[in-house]
Amino acid sequence: MSTIARTTGRVSGLAASAIVSAARSPSLLYHELRDVYRAGDTTPDVFTEMPLTEHLRELRQRIMTTVVALIPAFILGFYWARPILDDISVKANATSGMDVRSPTEPLMLTFKIALYVAVALGMPVIVYEFVAFLAPGMTRREKRVLFAALPFIAVLFLSGAGYGYFIAAPQALHFLSGWNTKAFLWQPDGPEIISFFMALMLGLGFAFQLPIIMFVLAKIGIVPTSRMRKWRRYAILVNTVAAAVITPSTDPFNMMLVAVPLYLLYELGIIISSAFAKTSIRSAAAASSTRT
Repeated sequence: MSTIARTTGRVSGLAASAIVSAARSPSLLYHELRDVYRAGDTTPDVFTEMPLTEHLRELRQRIMTTVVALIPAFILGFYWARPILDDISVKANATSGMDVRSPTEPLMLTFKIALYVAVALGMPVIVYEFVAFLAPGMTRREKRVLFAALPFIAVLFLSGAGYGYFIAAPQALHFLSGWNTKAFLWQPDGPEIISFFMALMLGLGFAFQLPIIMFVLAKIGIVPTSRMRKWRRYAILVNTVAAAVITPSTDPFNMMLVAVPLYLLYELGIIISSAFAKTSIRSAAAASSTRT
């Protein structure tokens, strides 16, 4: 009993600490941004060394904070689950509803929808906690680039998920449901349809981060824009492979629905990097060191 009490008390303490951290996250982000942008480029960067146990403790705390922050989004997703399931059924051309094979599947699919909605709505929190975990090991200029990219990361993720939900998945299912209708009766399975939608939404949400990743790599100086232009032929190959991984089906029509936007995003990344990453952080730091 004492072991159970200690474990319960420890979990309660972690949950309370995570709630406090989640509530303080906007304030901490404001102070971090203020300190990063107020300091001049000549101010030396200060790096604090932490032992492995401290890193693991901080990682656990940030994971707990993320989970606590996702709880309201999960509740909202549970409330939205029914209209979302009805809409998915219409988009999947399931006129009589989607089939289920287990008595518990309707409830489990509702929880699954709620979880995906929570991840989509909580993506800014997830990205911030991840960036905040990496920030102590970055220079001030690198932090500025990464912090400036945070709003675009959230917007691009929601754009990719929206493209998957409203365009890619419905068009793919419309194509598949109309294939050889004389030989096959279209009675889609509920879990398979939900997995089809969510795989496209999450896959495209992460794939739409490509322009931001390219900009950050160019701005830091890891991959210059000139090299990105030379890699176009390889980008086509990689985008095709990524489209095959993201798309649940392997037919060319559905792969093109994913591959074409990915390549357009690659070209957009080149344009953004050319416009806003002409001088990388590494080259600027090298130039300032030579002048001094």
